Amino acid sequence: MPKIKLQTKIKATRSIVFDLSRSIDLHKISTEHTNEEAIAGKTSGLIGIDESVTWRAKHFGIYQNLTSKITEYNRPKYFTDQMVKGAFKEFKHEHHFEELNDETLMTDLFYYKSPFGVLGKIADKLFLKKYMIELLTERNRIVKQFAESERWKEIISK
Repeated sequence: MPKIKLQTKIKATRSIVFDLSRSIDLHKISTEHTNEEAIAGKTSGLIGIDESVTWRAKHFGIYQNLTSKITEYNRPKYFTDQMVKGAFKEFKHEHHFEELNDETLMTDLFYYKSPFGVLGKIADKLFLKKYMIELLTERNRIVKQFAESERWKEIISK
């Protein structure tokens, strides 16, 4: 099962970074290029434990739906979302947040299994893992941008 690990240092409090990371509204902003929208479950605001969201997005020229659920939650240290239904055979995305002096270290651990057996493994190596890294990196760039400015107040309130 492929694993992606990304670490992002953000000059903001851990609670702000945590809440931005679970914001449905900020997720929509970070995925504008895929026309992603929340169509069922929690469709705006901050998602929490045992809540789910169904996303509709265009990837590789095809509209797809993906439902994920928050299965672990310990604010402001970590949360995990897992796919309930979607194009992957399975995926699990762990979000970890550590305080480092005046910064927060945000660590993403993303595990996934592609469908279609051997063909899925070939797709992973050829393009899918790179594509997922780019999606997650862009999401993290937007979280950082909002957290390090006053823009976080557009998304969450203290």
